[in-house]
Amino acid sequence: MQTALVEYQNRLQQLQSGLSQASETQFRALVLLAVTLSIVLLLSVASYSKRSAPAWLPPLFLAPAGWSLRRFFHIRRETLELSRLHRFYHTGLDRLTGEWPGTGASGDEFVPTNHLYARDLNLFGSGSMFELLCTARTQVGRRRLASYLLDLPDRDETIERQEAVKELEPQADLRERICLLGQYSFQSCEWEPFREWLESPAVAVPRAIPWILPAISLALALMVLTPWLAPVNAGLWTRVAPYLFSLALVQIGFTIWLRPKARALLERARGVASELGVFRAGLALLEAQSFRSPRLRKLSESVASAAAAVHSLDRLVRAIDECNKEYFYHFSRVLLVNTQLALAIERWKITHRSDLETWLDAWAEFEALNAFAGYAHEHPDDVFPEMLDGAPEFEAAGLGHPLLPESVCVRNDVHLSPTHRFYLISGSNMAGKSTFLRALGINAVLGSAGAPVRARQARQSSFAVCASVSTVDSLAEGKSKFLAEVERLRDTLHAASGSKPVLFAIDEVLSGTNSRDRRVAAELFLRALIGTGALGALSTHDLALAEIAEDPGLGGSNVHMESRDPSDPFAFDYLLKPGVSTHSNALAIARMAGVGEI
Repeated sequence: MQTALVEYQNRLQQLQSGLSQASETQFRALVLLAVTLSIVLLLSVASYSKRSAPAWLPPLFLAPAGWSLRRFFHIRRETLELSRLHRFYHTGLDRLTGEWPGTGASGDEFVPTNHLYARDLNLFGSGSMFELLCTARTQVGRRRLASYLLDLPDRDETIERQEAVKELEPQADLRERICLLGQYSFQSCEWEPFREWLESPAVAVPRAIPWILPAISLALALMVLTPWLAPVNAGLWTRVAPYLFSLALVQIGFTIWLRPKARALLERARGVASELGVFRAGLALLEAQSFRSPRLRKLSESVASAAAAVHSLDRLVRAIDECNKEYFYHFSRVLLVNTQLALAIERWKITHRSDLETWLDAWAEFEALNAFAGYAHEHPDDVFPEMLDGAPEFEAAGLGHPLLPESVCVRNDVHLSPTHRFYLISGSNMAGKSTFLRALGINAVLGSAGAPVRARQARQSSFAVCASVSTVDSLAEGKSKFLAEVERLRDTLHAASGSKPVLFAIDEVLSGTNSRDRRVAAELFLRALIGTGALGALSTHDLALAEIAEDPGLGGSNVHMESRDPSDPFAFDYLLKPGVSTHSNALAIARMAGVGEI
């Protein structure tokens, strides 16, 4: 992390120096522009009012004025780009110094209801793993990044993603170019407008119509212009008028028939207009890259010629805006230009529908992989886990929580395998049990998704992760906390019957019932879950549950977390220790709340 910190600080200094120089250059260009325009104005006044200057002199100064104007806008564009890069690296510096929570995208809109681990592991929301990871330039990229965290792939795909992320990790220049996509930083590429446009029903018109309409418009224009081009022939208007009138009637007929359809087509297409600029530039960037990893090569090849095709759609959509401007509004209505553009856009959609879905998918995946690469670059001490085949296993040396700053992140060794299937964690309040469970689950998710994990060394299988750490009641659904916990356990058992082994992390298992019922129900649940090949960890304050881990047939072990100093119940070291906890800090908590001893 220190390497990235120094790199970002140095880059920020370079950008700040560049911004200062660009501002000075921009000011000088503005002064030069003002001077040349003033000279042109003064010479024009002198030439055409007082006749004290030659008429040819003011146009002579238009060339330097035009050059000054062009230079001013060029420097302004460079200044804006430097400013955007400055914000990009400043945001990265905030991530490295721990000042990022609440400043980025939370990803809440992507989380389905009752997901088996998303909320419990702090993957989404303010200060979440998604917010820390998300450097995607577009909304489609953010959506794909969320799906990477929500839908874990099989082993082969994880390995492909790891190779791609490793190749992208050192490419800081590429990340800068992605940051600069689009004319403005607020421009994005939203998925919904594309989805609605692609899913809208096609408007059927005869195949000949796209050829007939331009022909009629051209003929009308020629008939109107011909008499003006040959005014000496007084009888030309008389000969042209019948044909002009007939074509005008045909045009009116097409207008009455096609305008409602064209209006509907334009309304649907207008939604994607603002999304095309960044998308087209991104496709051109991706298409121009030369990658080594199979997944990145496949993405680059899948968008071959995509930028040119999207550029043609962009021109059609922009032409609609030009038709609505004052100088061309009436002509466009008379010549049915809007209708012709609408039909052309519809033809583009029919031709490129499947291609556009492929291009959107490729760009979204590239951005998700690039987000992982940026995270890997900023956390060089994190490792990519070795993805195992065969019996389920999760092993990590120095496993820590990736959302904790390195300075306070306490690490634990973890080994779960067919011979050691689960940890049963007892211990004091605030000793770190829930944080350890979240660290176990979130690293398993990151590893399967293709990202590095917070560990010195890691090996894992492809898991279906299930967690019950933040389960709460719901008044709206009439659901108690205990019922919510039971439903999560039921869903975990259902997931365990799938093709992947389950890695579970359960905090205070069945805490909403009495000790005897909890002991019996927890053992029944664990036996059913372990019978499917699942691995994981669960915590409890109820020491009666420690007997479950002593059953040799279940393959569990008792561990605990507590104060390292018996005289200070809050002196936690957050380390896993073998055996069952023998200390309690309940009385100390009562005194903290202002309650004296009985």
